[in-house]
Amino acid sequence: MDIKNILIAGGGMMGKNIAFVFTSNPDYRISVYDIYPTDVCAGIRKNCAQLIEKGVITEAELEQRLTRIDFTTDIDSELIKRADLVIEAVFEDMQIKRETFAKLEARCRPDTIFCTNTSVMSPSEISRDLKYRARFVGTHFWNPGHLIPLVEVVKSDATSDETAQTVMAVLKAVGKEPVLCKKDVPGFIANRMQHALWREAISIVENGIADAETVDKAVRYSFGLRLPQLGPLTNSDMVGTELTYNIHNYILQYLEDSHTPSPLLSQMKEEGKMGFKSGEGFMKWTPEEVEKQNADLNEYLIRMLYGK
Repeated sequence: MDIKNILIAGGGMMGKNIAFVFTSNPDYRISVYDIYPTDVCAGIRKNCAQLIEKGVITEAELEQRLTRIDFTTDIDSELIKRADLVIEAVFEDMQIKRETFAKLEARCRPDTIFCTNTSVMSPSEISRDLKYRARFVGTHFWNPGHLIPLVEVVKSDATSDETAQTVMAVLKAVGKEPVLCKKDVPGFIANRMQHALWREAISIVENGIADAETVDKAVRYSFGLRLPQLGPLTNSDMVGTELTYNIHNYILQYLEDSHTPSPLLSQMKEEGKMGFKSGEGFMKWTPEEVEKQNADLNEYLIRMLYGK
């Protein structure tokens, strides 16, 4: 299938960034649909300020890319009907997602590919009531969506191989690094690994082994440094299967394996320690520190990805 017209359903934080990503390929025409009037281009300009500041793109290049984005609040618009591929980026609410796709399926062509940008919800459950389920797939963009290269393409229990491969090709065409999740499982691929690490990190603090600052420092200045270059399974092959086996044979029995959130995490939630949002979580944060952390993350990503 020749993909030309991309529709983003939802013009919020992720939707804006995903729309910007697709403007990198001049072969695509991008439309954004939202039930609320949204200045998508203004949001993109704000998100791209650091890219311009660091010389990754110029203001003129950004403005030229923005000319390829249309916006509508009309579900019956031609922008909806002509879509070859739709990426839904609405609230993480199962009912809202199902209702959104039901409305879109009633208006789009039978061969239009549907994608859901969910980080946790099952594509199989979201697409449960659709007629053409073989053309439905998960596409989990990571935040910030305009910087993180990874997109997890998640097959539902009905997704066709052709649909998955077409979406993988489209994502590659806009510079993303798509990976295929062959089974629809909670957390997909990367979040399963990320939260296994978080569970152990929280457990170390909860059990008084180290404080939060120390845990973060231990990650950042050891294996965290090499992860962009050396993935865990390559690392296992590097040190050898026998050593990996021997280490696991000894240490796995001591690692955190609880199936419910940490009591410490529950206590923090009850006490209103909501992290950046409240100014305190595992650590205390001033508004200035929160702003700096967010800016530093983007600067780090730009430096890693673009050498700027």
